[in-house]
Amino acid sequence: MHSLIIHMPDSGKRAANVEHLLFALPNAEVVAAVNGRAVAADLSEILHPGDLHKPSYPFRLSPGEIGCFLSHRRCWQRIVDAGWDYALIVEDDLALDPALWADVLMLIKDQASTDSFIRLPAKRREVPVAQHAQQGESKLFLPRVIGLQTVAQVVGRAAAQRLLATTEQLDRPVDTFLQMHWIHQQQIQTILPNGVSEQTEALGGSTIQKRKSGSKLAREFKRSLYRAKVSARPQIDGPGILGKPA
Repeated sequence: MHSLIIHMPDSGKRAANVEHLLFALPNAEVVAAVNGRAVAADLSEILHPGDLHKPSYPFRLSPGEIGCFLSHRRCWQRIVDAGWDYALIVEDDLALDPALWADVLMLIKDQASTDSFIRLPAKRREVPVAQHAQQGESKLFLPRVIGLQTVAQVVGRAAAQRLLATTEQLDRPVDTFLQMHWIHQQQIQTILPNGVSEQTEALGGSTIQKRKSGSKLAREFKRSLYRAKVSARPQIDGPGILGKPA
């Protein structure tokens, strides 16, 4: 397995963690993160105000969110161009618990394919529809509603091609788009527990800073309403779904 570490070259506080990840992850390399602020002005033709897909997304993309989405697209393209069956994509604030990580790697080796998209979330919030495999304590399952954040995931070549084809236009953050399985037609699995955590605050805070407009109450209402609409479209387990043999 190959590993891709998304890292902004001038993010000095994260450099030491990147060096550690280069040593800890299998066949790892750094992928330069896209500076969304630097490129946003040139992307007006592909950026939309949350109205490209249903349900509509109630917030405009920030430069940081644009850069994050394009950085993940860069990794998907790297997988396709290299012809790898799949690769691990991580962000540079990733931390690992070695006690669980060995079982996670074994589970990936046994179960991942070119069609796979397997989330390794830092937070245990997803509710399983069906369990597909287990190694030690770690379970590979299909979540009812796909969780947010993209600190670590395994992406297969066919899955990367599918996601690239459906993200030539952008209207919401990458993790929010990935929840929309009815748009990209990609089954998304999860492994928990997985030994993954984030060191965001310890490494200087999030690199996706967003200026908030409107009242906090109004933002939370819009966010809750949007999440309810997403929750109403759960993933469904069954024979022949992507990432699971018929």
